[in-house]
Amino acid sequence: MKIINAGFGRTGTTSLKAALEQLGFAPVHHSTDLILHPEHVGIWERAAAGEVVDWRAFYRGYEVADHPAGLFYEDIIRAHPEAKVLLSVRDPEGWYESMAGMLRQVRSLNLPLPHVRRFKAFIEKRVIGEMFGGNLEDKAHAINVFEYHNEAVRAFVPAERLLVYRVQAGWEPLCAFLEVEVPQTPFPRLNERGGLKEMAMSLFNRSGASATPSGRS
Repeated sequence: MKIINAGFGRTGTTSLKAALEQLGFAPVHHSTDLILHPEHVGIWERAAAGEVVDWRAFYRGYEVADHPAGLFYEDIIRAHPEAKVLLSVRDPEGWYESMAGMLRQVRSLNLPLPHVRRFKAFIEKRVIGEMFGGNLEDKAHAINVFEYHNEAVRAFVPAERLLVYRVQAGWEPLCAFLEVEVPQTPFPRLNERGGLKEMAMSLFNRSGASATPSGRS
C-alpha cells in the first residue's frame, strides 16, 4: 500500500478516489466497497467489536480513500509503515450538513438483502451510536468529533508522512506529496451533492452480478 486516507467521509473522498486512480494508485478502497463486496461488512463488524484484524491481508492490492478506514486509522497505519497518509478535510459546517444528510439516508435504506441490514446496523452502532454519541442532531458535538479526529491524526502521523488535504486544492499538492506528475486533465469533482439512495441502488444492482473475491470473508 502506498497511500492511506485517514480522513472522515464526506470530505471529498469520492473525488479523491477518482483522482488517485487516475494517478495510477488503483484500485482504491472506498465506502462503496461495503456495497459492492458484502463480505467486507464482517471485517468491519469484527474490528468494531475489538477483534484483531489483519489489515495488510484485508487491504492487499488496495489504496485507501474513505471510511470506515478513518475509524481504525491507527491500526491501519501501523500495519502499513511504508504508506503515506492523507487527511482529507473540509469546512466543518459543510462537512456536518453533508455527513448528517448521508447518515439519514443510510437509516432510510430499505433494500431486501441481509448485508444491507448488517451495514445499517454497523453504521447505527459504530458511527451514529459510538462516534456521535447516539445524537446525530447535536451539530456542535458532531463538529467537535470531526475536529478532534483531525487533530488526533495530525498528532499520530509524523509530519513528513502526512498531507492535510482539501480536494478543492486540486492536483498540485496531492501530486507533489505522492511524487508524481500533475495530469493535464481537470481534477475530478464527483458526488458533491450525490444522493446515497440512488448510488446504493446502482451499486447493489452491480453487486448482484459481482463475483466475491477471495481472502476477504
